Amino acid sequence: MKPVIALVGRPNVGKSTLFNRLTRSRAALVADYPGLTRDRHYGEGRMGDRPFLVIDTGGFEPVVKEGVMQEMAKQTKQAVAEADVVIFIVDGRQGITPHDKAITDYLRKSGRPVILAVNKAEGMKYTAVVADFYELGLGSDPLVISSAHGDGVHTLLDEALKMVPLSPAETEDEIESGQKHIKLAIVGRPNVGKSTMINALLGEERVIAFDLPGTTRDAIEIPFERDGKQYTLVDTAGLRKRGKVFQAIEKFSVVKTLQAISEANVVLLLMDAQQDISEQDAHIAGFVLESGRALVVGINKWDGLDQDKRKEIKSEVERKLHFLSFAKFHYVSALKSTGISALMRSIDSAYAAAMAKLSTPRLTRVLEEAVEHQQPPRKQGGTRPKLRYAHQGGQNPPIIVIHGNSLDAISDDYKRYLEKHFRDAFSLTGTPLRIEFRSGKNPFAK
Repeated sequence: MKPVIALVGRPNVGKSTLFNRLTRSRAALVADYPGLTRDRHYGEGRMGDRPFLVIDTGGFEPVVKEGVMQEMAKQTKQAVAEADVVIFIVDGRQGITPHDKAITDYLRKSGRPVILAVNKAEGMKYTAVVADFYELGLGSDPLVISSAHGDGVHTLLDEALKMVPLSPAETEDEIESGQKHIKLAIVGRPNVGKSTMINALLGEERVIAFDLPGTTRDAIEIPFERDGKQYTLVDTAGLRKRGKVFQAIEKFSVVKTLQAISEANVVLLLMDAQQDISEQDAHIAGFVLESGRALVVGINKWDGLDQDKRKEIKSEVERKLHFLSFAKFHYVSALKSTGISALMRSIDSAYAAAMAKLSTPRLTRVLEEAVEHQQPPRKQGGTRPKLRYAHQGGQNPPIIVIHGNSLDAISDDYKRYLEKHFRDAFSLTGTPLRIEFRSGKNPFAK
């Protein structure tokens, strides 16, 4: 499991600025205006070789009983429940406030490890900034940071990750080409039929099925065999016992889904044919794409729909999920176990594509064929990029590294053309494909 870090604090203390710095993105809106962030935001970060998930939350006022602030507090409580460690951010220029004390009381009761980060401390003396905050009594010394300038952020993150022990998956690096079984994550919104799909996969054909003890968040992996092949099902709902905190706050945990996707080799994204494709479906699909995981899409509850409705749904799928053109789509009924065999064949194919070994000579030949068929456009000034040779840079997802000159001038359209050419040549269906360009130095540049 990737460590999960939640950023918590009252409004306008710099949580979103720190979130953007940790994820190296601009995913969270930032402005000098309290209450700008209302929902939880999730992002991926990395420190050295260690990836992690970070959650940005809205301004936390745990004692509020009504209105939008109550909903924001509810979102923050969920983030704390999902986290391995909480970074509690306070404003070093304003000093300690009654809200800070109320948040401290809540965090102490939550039982989660907490690091106190005193933000907006650029240009201020350490002793003057932290003196008041020892009153909160959180145990360890407060860490002084500037999320806007990056001061102290590396130390803060290092301390946070030290509080989360390495999991077996991180220490053993399970994702290898020689892995004997496929890790399959079934993800999707609540009530799309994930539990029914699990039962269909673990039904009469089942040879092996048992629960392995999970983490504190009760993540469950289920080894099973189908048609002589070994799989491990990573469950994101249904089979997992929900702790009281989740029953009280929210039934659907985004963190569980993101972690299941990160751990899997292949993701089965399940959607309900009897509901509209939602923004949440597209968000989950986008995260699968960003994570580089092989993907198969299952449109469930297909039975009982008339031809007009089926045609309408297929049109909507093509329009809203056009960015998943590399994946196979299956229209199935988990309840009646129809379409399951074809679905599993696509899962096997997607895994094979994600783990494919691509030889340098053949990659280079395919590259030469692509360039011969259509050369890259000239860049401004008349020079045409030269693509010399290609080799494989990684698996799961496959990475193709292309070497040459002036490759920074290659357009996104031409990059998509190359991607399609490599996909067709190597039958890479069901997996994202990454193409990287590396330009050689021009000895005559000076």
